[in-house]
Amino acid sequence: MTDSLTAYKQQILNDFNNRPDYETEFHKRAATRLVELAQLRSHQQVLDIATGTGLAAIAAAQVVGPGGSVLGTDFAAGMLQQARKKVADLGLTNIEFAAAEADEQEFPESQFDAILCSSAIVYLTDIPQALRKWYNALKPGGVVAFSCLAETSPTTSILFREVVQRYGITIPNPNELLGTHEKCCQILRSIGFENIEITNEQFGSYLQDAEAAWNGNANSAFGLQGVPRSDQQWKQCKQDYFAGS
Repeated sequence: MTDSLTAYKQQILNDFNNRPDYETEFHKRAATRLVELAQLRSHQQVLDIATGTGLAAIAAAQVVGPGGSVLGTDFAAGMLQQARKKVADLGLTNIEFAAAEADEQEFPESQFDAILCSSAIVYLTDIPQALRKWYNALKPGGVVAFSCLAETSPTTSILFREVVQRYGITIPNPNELLGTHEKCCQILRSIGFENIEITNEQFGSYLQDAEAAWNGNANSAFGLQGVPRSDQQWKQCKQDYFAGS
């Protein structure tokens, strides 16, 4: 593992372990909808990659019932702590959480009926390799369901990138690899997936609190850590962001 890769993953950890409000309405709706689209059934074995606070995992556990099981994995201890507390409060007994780094996870073949990844696949460092692992870990007839943003989604992060680029700061767009139907299908077919279904859905207003959106993007793993900038440059970027929102 290179030093730069280690630094990137540490940024992700810092980002998620210090988010007091990860469970936004967007993330809740995205996770619930992903589970609906996966069409889970009772008694199935489900894996939720990068489970965070367990939004998708808990929804899945409620579908598969006591005869099924759900394993949620994440490498952010702060998120898993929140997930375990929610499960205890709900009294669910068919769900477990484990610390694991999504890029490094290895799985026995044909272990799961479904593998989920809600709003997190863009954080992986090698998405095609991860998808190959998931494909091999599925039982025959199993399903992989993940969610990501389109390249052109009018999100706070897209606006953030557009604004800071005016001042010579380039922030990578993690949605470029999977950001269109064609790109998704190309990657999935090359791995061996069949019966590919892509659903486009709009979850409403993308910006409700400009200050929170700015801070969230600036401090995220795709933010401005380590980027040289003057105080004046920072101030002007922020003003432009608010003006564009």
